[in-house]
Amino acid sequence: MNVADWVVLLGTMVGIAAYGFWRTRHTRSLNTYLKGSQSTGWGTIGLSVMATQASAITFLSIPGQGFESGIGFVQNYFGLPLALIIVCAVFLPIYRRLGVYTAYEFLGRRFDGKTRLLGAGLFLLQRGLAAGVTIYVPAIILSTMLGWRLDLIIMFTGLLVIMYTVTGGSEAVSLTQKWQIAVIGAGMVTALVVLVAKLPAGLGVTGAAHIAGALGKLKAVDFSLDPRRRYTIWTGLLGGLFLSLSYFGTDQSQVQRYIGGVSLRDDRLGLMFNALLKIPMQFVILLLGALLFVFYQFERPPVFFNQSEWQRHARGPGASKFLALERQHAVAVAQAEEAIRAWLHARASEDAAVEATAHAAMVAANRRTEAVRSEAKAALTAADPRAKTKDSDYVFITFILTELPHGAIGLLIAVIFAAALASHAAELNALGTTTTIDFWRHFRPLAAADEARNVRVAKRFTALWGLIAVAFALFAGFAENLIEAINILGSIFYGVVLGIFLVAFFFRRVGGSAVFFAAVAAQALVIVMYLSLDIGYLWYNLVGCAVCIAFSVLLQAVLGPRAPTDEGRAA
Repeated sequence: MNVADWVVLLGTMVGIAAYGFWRTRHTRSLNTYLKGSQSTGWGTIGLSVMATQASAITFLSIPGQGFESGIGFVQNYFGLPLALIIVCAVFLPIYRRLGVYTAYEFLGRRFDGKTRLLGAGLFLLQRGLAAGVTIYVPAIILSTMLGWRLDLIIMFTGLLVIMYTVTGGSEAVSLTQKWQIAVIGAGMVTALVVLVAKLPAGLGVTGAAHIAGALGKLKAVDFSLDPRRRYTIWTGLLGGLFLSLSYFGTDQSQVQRYIGGVSLRDDRLGLMFNALLKIPMQFVILLLGALLFVFYQFERPPVFFNQSEWQRHARGPGASKFLALERQHAVAVAQAEEAIRAWLHARASEDAAVEATAHAAMVAANRRTEAVRSEAKAALTAADPRAKTKDSDYVFITFILTELPHGAIGLLIAVIFAAALASHAAELNALGTTTTIDFWRHFRPLAAADEARNVRVAKRFTALWGLIAVAFALFAGFAENLIEAINILGSIFYGVVLGIFLVAFFFRRVGGSAVFFAAVAAQALVIVMYLSLDIGYLWYNLVGCAVCIAFSVLLQAVLGPRAPTDEGRAA
């Protein structure tokens, strides 16, 4: 990075944070602090909802996912549009009618205090951990690639978010997210334009898509019924539906983004904005990864994209083995490029037999390249069992640092930080709100009348969660692809929380004790399944939700009939 990159990066990060701090520094109303301005329109709501979900993980891991496995990960989002329609039709009107600050307030009114605390507690547990992941993601990648100190990146990012989120609350989050989304959009378009421009002359997007498709990177839909496969149309439509329904309908970090709009219509339009754009956005980012795969068929990619980890061993006692693998990889890549060019020539000849032969040779050459990469990862593990051999998260950042012009490099690094700031601010805002409303005010009901004190307490809890997230990030380490790690964490808890809410909405004669103990049993079952079974993690959303509902109905039948509360009738 040169001076231009630093100016773009720091100007973007600090400028947006300072803007949010300055615009909301006089926020005193609890309603504004927790819900945002009541004049917020659907456009701001839509961008805020999108920014909350699209963390740095999206822009680091998903291109790597497309590079490594193709665009099939897009199936993960197939259930999202239907989930948002259900949220608009069922969840949102009740939240607005009851005037709640958090989704878990509704559970307290519908059931009882212990069920409210259970729902809020599960949210704080999984979202509190996720908040640490959110700032750990860009920090570990940038620390590795740029040589920056990991602890300083984490503390700088964390404290910057705490500054404006604590000051302005929900309004500051929404204001800054609009500009952060603008930076993200500009950066991703820049990266895509540069990537297409750097493809071999005459190839273009169409030719690159043909190569990616021929090598299995453009298979968007998988109809397999194998439950061990993580991404199929069934896991997307069923597991993805329940994951999205739980995330958007019951996760306070999202609920807080849309319950404070100017009207129910604007809240719904903001959610429908995401229903229409989310799948296309994820598809384009995955396609970027698939195009990166094609780009690196013609350029000389590293045998292992986490070069810091690789060079640590390539310069050590066993250097000869690693250098030999680099030479093997260079030969394999050259042969793969030759095979691809032969296949392109065969396609132009319109001879089906010749094309089929060339295609088989191209696929075989690509497998040899992947075999060398697998051997390299095995060598890393043999040299150091603690070495992280998942390098897909480093693919996009490698392209940014080696291929983009100066200035654009700073912009793309700013994209990663902007995404981290946007989602982390929403998380801290939600964690502080939930702790204040569902725990502090629950146990201190007399304090509810003192609005100024409530605002001060909310700020303190927001700052506390920010410091906890920073502390967690400083000691974190993740072996999975990061986009998968965050989804796995959510899938373990989201299904059960969703089950509690669905019982609240649709099973009006089920009481608090029945749903409470059913939820505890269902959560224990999901954790046991995760530790002992090898199935796609998206299924845990469906299992947790279904078991919670079934156990609730059965337990209520044992406990005897219960008349619905006023809140139950309202639901």
